[in-house]
Amino acid sequence: MAFSFGLTTSSETKSNTDAISMLSSPATSSETKSTIGPPTLTFTSAAPAVTKSDRNKPKKVTVPQFSLGADLSFLLENEWRKMEWSKEVREKLMESVRTFKPASEAVTEARVLLIGPVGAGKSSFISSVQSVFSGRVINRAMVGSSSSISFTKKLRSYNIRGAGEDADEPTALVLCDVMGVGEGESTGLTLHDALSVIKGHAPEGHQFSPEQPISAETVGFVKKPGTNNKVHCVVFVIDGSKVGSYAKSFGATFQQLREHISNLGVHQVAVLTHVDQVCNTTRSDITMVYRSKAIQQAMVKAGELLGMATSYIVPVKNYCSELDLDENTDVLLLKAVDHILQYVNLYFQDNSS
Repeated sequence: MAFSFGLTTSSETKSNTDAISMLSSPATSSETKSTIGPPTLTFTSAAPAVTKSDRNKPKKVTVPQFSLGADLSFLLENEWRKMEWSKEVREKLMESVRTFKPASEAVTEARVLLIGPVGAGKSSFISSVQSVFSGRVINRAMVGSSSSISFTKKLRSYNIRGAGEDADEPTALVLCDVMGVGEGESTGLTLHDALSVIKGHAPEGHQFSPEQPISAETVGFVKKPGTNNKVHCVVFVIDGSKVGSYAKSFGATFQQLREHISNLGVHQVAVLTHVDQVCNTTRSDITMVYRSKAIQQAMVKAGELLGMATSYIVPVKNYCSELDLDENTDVLLLKAVDHILQYVNLYFQDNSS
């Protein structure tokens, strides 16, 4: 199913159709004497005269491709989620992450696992969050191109640093990166291995291979994982610019995975990446993210793909080509982290007995 965000509202569809009809309507009698033949939306230097039989033939019209968010008509009058954008909000959110402590005395760190299709932006999200606390754009987790092959091959846990005056002081947040999910279990992270990581059996640095699933024979296998070894929240990372073109198999894979994760008592949320590629207005002004119809529709699509209510999904813009931080981009990233940490604490509250 191809999906390039060529969606329009009913009123927009009508206006587009009317515009095309005007371009493709037959010439008037005065124009017919010196005009071109069967009308299309392509320019020609010359064309045969229009005959009676030609007029009876259905006209071929080249319909232009429209991108969601191409102009201001795709903006809502009001934000559909309330957001505050300021330096003060940024500092408040940063302090919230710096001082975060898991709601359990048994653990000192909150382990959050990022799962998503190859190229969705899992590693970029980790690096972007770390960039906010480092005060400059850095690539903490190595990032590949958005190809069909996962750049990340191993389980890597990244402790977000910058808790105090010392930029290297760790916070209590650990973001875990794994191999991307492929269209089939032979091309990416398997359901078995994903659950093994969540249960805490997978050793740090384990290299994933569909042909060699994690087992008791795996080097470093954790036989009796404690709460510190387990994952406390799972974040699904979905590329907003591709959410409508993912293979149908992804939906079945994610929903099956979500069912198994839920049975383990682990809460799940999602982040929608690349929102700047979904909406042109948001690309130039990230504060428009919750006024964009295109992004709102992309989040609905992500919810359908995951079998998840949109209240669990938050949009983000990762740092990809930038060399300098942007205050509003930081706010959006930090708001996503704050959203994740709320569900981390729900895990500890649910397992406090």
